[in-house]
Amino acid sequence: MPNGVLPGLRRVFGSHGAAREPRSVEAQLPHKRAFLREIDIFRDLAPEDLKWLEATTQMTTARKGRVLYHQDDTAEGLFLLKKGRVRLSRFSPSGKKLELAILEPGTFFGEMPLLGERMRNASAEALEDCTLCVMSPADIERLVLSRPQVALRMLEILGRRLAESEARLEDLAYRSVPARLASVLLRLGRERDGVIEGVTHQELGDMVGAYRETVTKTLDEFQAAGYVELGRRRISILDRAALAARLEEA
Repeated sequence: MPNGVLPGLRRVFGSHGAAREPRSVEAQLPHKRAFLREIDIFRDLAPEDLKWLEATTQMTTARKGRVLYHQDDTAEGLFLLKKGRVRLSRFSPSGKKLELAILEPGTFFGEMPLLGERMRNASAEALEDCTLCVMSPADIERLVLSRPQVALRMLEILGRRLAESEARLEDLAYRSVPARLASVLLRLGRERDGVIEGVTHQELGDMVGAYRETVTKTLDEFQAAGYVELGRRRISILDRAALAARLEEA
């Protein structure tokens, strides 16, 4: 792959707040090969494979809030997430946003070229300052053809993501907004010891497929019932059992 980011990604990384000099990023991150070894699809690759990956992938950064690519953009590469978190979302024709997944470091995204698709099926946004590696479609194809175990691991991970997406669709189809919101609060609460900070009502709405005003009204109802305590960009879960009891509402 040539120096710099992929041509189609240059508008994202070159002109919208990420590292403009990829080599300087490389100099600051001397453990690139160790990072690649930690990516879920590359575990147990031979040292010579990791050396090849180190030479062919381009490391770069993206600041919090940066859109890495938009839904329906041309799919031009695979992203490997070293640091930070990334949100994948889809937008309806009317512009309504639905969160699909929050990705943690050590995984990949932007896999549409692997599936024979030329367009992105979702948007990807940096939720925190992120460090990423980018692989070109040609290098991805070369790798999976020579190392089939990488392709099998990709399929395993994509299968899990598909199952999670189907579960989310089932929630949207069969659960009420309070039930969906209770589910998200319980999940976030488990991850954050019962205190959810820095998550806006709009972001919760994106997670459950509801308007911000509906989320605010439901949270006020939860507080009045003693399930949660609301503060400024802070939600404290007071009664997990009561929230869990709301999960079966149709």
